[in-house]
Amino acid sequence: MSDKFSLKDKVIVVTGGTGILGNAFVNGIVEAGGTVGILGRNEAVAEKRAENINRNGGKAIALVANVLNTDELIATKDKILTAFGRIDGLVNGAGGNMPQGVLLPDEDIFKMNLEGMKQVMDLNLWGTLYPTQVFGEAIAKTGKGSIVNISSMNSKRAITRVIGYNMGKAAVDCYSQWFAVELANRYGDTIRMNALAPGFFLTEQNRKLLTKPEGGYTDRGEKVIRNTPFKRFGHPDELIGALVWLLSDASAFVTGSMVCVDGGFSIFGGV
Repeated sequence: MSDKFSLKDKVIVVTGGTGILGNAFVNGIVEAGGTVGILGRNEAVAEKRAENINRNGGKAIALVANVLNTDELIATKDKILTAFGRIDGLVNGAGGNMPQGVLLPDEDIFKMNLEGMKQVMDLNLWGTLYPTQVFGEAIAKTGKGSIVNISSMNSKRAITRVIGYNMGKAAVDCYSQWFAVELANRYGDTIRMNALAPGFFLTEQNRKLLTKPEGGYTDRGEKVIRNTPFKRFGHPDELIGALVWLLSDASAFVTGSMVCVDGGFSIFGGV
């Protein structure tokens, strides 16, 4: 049974691999026996993480690219294929929010920074599609593989202030289901696409929105905790089990699904 959950001999690319959640994804894949391509814009972080993994007996390579730049993605695809000869999986971890995509409570709703909202939506949607087009083609040539997109609680519920992020993740959900069907129509059960939907995890992007510098939660953070049955934020390592399952052969009959790792946020009615 345990072999089905193993990622041994699988080469998996993680976009957003230089972020906080991306670090958990990368480490989880390595712990499961996989070889990982750490893709991000921060070359120093990618190199350091790859170096640490290789020094401790794992296999990793730093891949520097912007997920919205196809030429850069193709160059990193060639780099990992040269190093390892194949690609078996992709985790579309790049995404998130930006200050220009946040609508504050005292701002006019009819004067929103639409360009900022669009930038956030583009990052989350097209930052998932472009890597899939590039690395998915290599997975198809390998003959078997799994693609995991990162969704969010924001895709299914109206989370205030971050409309660009909400729309981007909702579009990712639509894409995940549509593309999963198209993959099945063309490749049968050999290439799968699913989505992992984290609840609220503290990252550099949301820390100031949810916590106070002196400690404790902001009003928004308190609302999140109040609506999370587990009454806490998630820890990045708590995403690893679901991710490895979706990447591994243990989920061989699973495609087009969304797995929530959210402490119950998505099912709680607030009463």
